[in-house]
Amino acid sequence: MGERLRVGILGGTGMVGQRFIALLENHPWFEVTTIAASPRSAGKTYAEAVGDRWKMAGPMPEAVKDIVVMNVNEVGKVAAEVDFVFSAVDMTKDEIKKIEEEYAKTETPVVSNNSAHRWTPDVPMVVPEINPEHMKVIDFQRKRLGTSRGFIAVKPNCSIQSYAPVLTAWKEFEPYEVVATTYQAISGAGKTFKDWPEMEGNIIPYIGGEEEKSEKEPLRIWGEIKDGVIVPAQSPVITCQCIRVPVLNGHTAAVFVKFRKKAGKEQLVEKLVNFRGVPQELGLPSAPGQFIQYLEEDNRPQVSLDVDFENGMGISVGRLREDTVYDWKFVGLSHNTVRGAAGGAVLCAELLKAQGYIGKKN
Repeated sequence: MGERLRVGILGGTGMVGQRFIALLENHPWFEVTTIAASPRSAGKTYAEAVGDRWKMAGPMPEAVKDIVVMNVNEVGKVAAEVDFVFSAVDMTKDEIKKIEEEYAKTETPVVSNNSAHRWTPDVPMVVPEINPEHMKVIDFQRKRLGTSRGFIAVKPNCSIQSYAPVLTAWKEFEPYEVVATTYQAISGAGKTFKDWPEMEGNIIPYIGGEEEKSEKEPLRIWGEIKDGVIVPAQSPVITCQCIRVPVLNGHTAAVFVKFRKKAGKEQLVEKLVNFRGVPQELGLPSAPGQFIQYLEEDNRPQVSLDVDFENGMGISVGRLREDTVYDWKFVGLSHNTVRGAAGGAVLCAELLKAQGYIGKKN
């Protein structure tokens, strides 16, 4: 490949912004050249702006330390420096909607980690292995925005990654009723134990807005494009509880499923381990070679052993067994800030480049 695309990170000083920067170090297609954040960080070097708040396990990449942070609100200035942006801004939902559309209207593609545009009818919300065809709705979105190059694409909520891919792999057996309880890591709230010491040894049975997202977003992913918008699927019906647990990284889901068509354990496991999508077929740089692994041990998946499967981009499943009320039950695990957040968005951007939606600005 030729010259790498110039990438901007909107909200680059926060936890998800930091994860983007860590994941994009040495990326073969993309290079972080611009970082934008709140006015209080603007004008400082990235190292100065972050200070002692670097939350990734590895050190801050040398290549970004001396980048001077720009004001994220100076849309035209930031957009002039980049080919596309990743958005991880910390604003209200309405502010995020507005600023992401402003960037798109500068003919700058926006690949967002935020939830603000997940239900905008002509904005694709994509897990690249599941619904890559939804990117086609961008053509309709561009007509609405009056752009030829700019658009917004988003990735879904982190909590659904531990079970929506599994249900997708089992689509032919027609799952129609699902009960899921997710046990969610504190990094999903942008926290570490240093920031949130009261979470040590604690469980909080409430995460604002999370249950509705966990129940509804899979249906949008399984939907289809009709008349220029994405129409969500009607089935399966999903009910969910979301619980915050004292884990740094990794969302675990305990899931019960009813199927319209009978399936045996061997069939279900075979569908999981052989499930591949467009990212695997194209060999995209961030794509896991094995998207879903099945673990036979009774005590797996475990966060400490399995959260980093395929560099955090794979899904781990275990404890698949018949149930006395539902047909089958299982436990899923995904890395919430890699596959569930920044990594999922990077994979979306790779897919968009492969599909021709993202390229160099003239």
